[in-house]
Amino acid sequence: MATILITGANRGIGLELTRQLIARGDHVVATCRTSSPALEATGARLEAGIDVSSEANVAQLASRLGELTIDTLILNAGVLSVESLEEMDFERVRHQLEVNAIGALRVVLALRPRLVRGSKIALLTSRMGSIADNTSGGFYGYRMSKAALNAAGVSLARDLAPEGIAVILLHPGFVRTEMTGGNGEIEPAQAAERLIARIDELEMSSTGTFRHANGEALRW
Repeated sequence: MATILITGANRGIGLELTRQLIARGDHVVATCRTSSPALEATGARLEAGIDVSSEANVAQLASRLGELTIDTLILNAGVLSVESLEEMDFERVRHQLEVNAIGALRVVLALRPRLVRGSKIALLTSRMGSIADNTSGGFYGYRMSKAALNAAGVSLARDLAPEGIAVILLHPGFVRTEMTGGNGEIEPAQAAERLIARIDELEMSSTGTFRHANGEALRW
């Protein structure tokens, strides 16, 4: 039985990851800003009140965990808003950078003492953070935040390799969730199943790679 910590677990992909990992027998620590009845029904260890953009909240999470060893850390918490050149909102851009990129890095650093040789880190990013794949523009804050997360993920892979900790960057696909307004190509349950398969496959030989949940290698 592995111990897996998931951020942003109260809905969408995070909730489905929690459900499926518990169903197969893993011990899941589910963190979120605000809990949900669906999350509480999973039986996961719930750590609510955790906003990854808050230094104090993340430090509180680390304190609550005590000496718990984490086998897999899944950084799923994220936000999305839409900006264009004609309708720019720098506060929203800044918030996405704070949550999607800096927040993920903040959690990794705070929980690093609870990771051991053989632990894994999965960063849920997006192909919208790919510079090579950007053919439509727009979404300034989201694209910038995911590109920054990708850069952080590769650095983490390099820096943690001597400790035997593997890192993967995963694009879940276009998933029908509240974040996407119910639009998408697949359901959260299918996305979660694919993501779990990719995390299970992760080894030190593939650390620092950027992949679609369906297994496809993606361009930076």
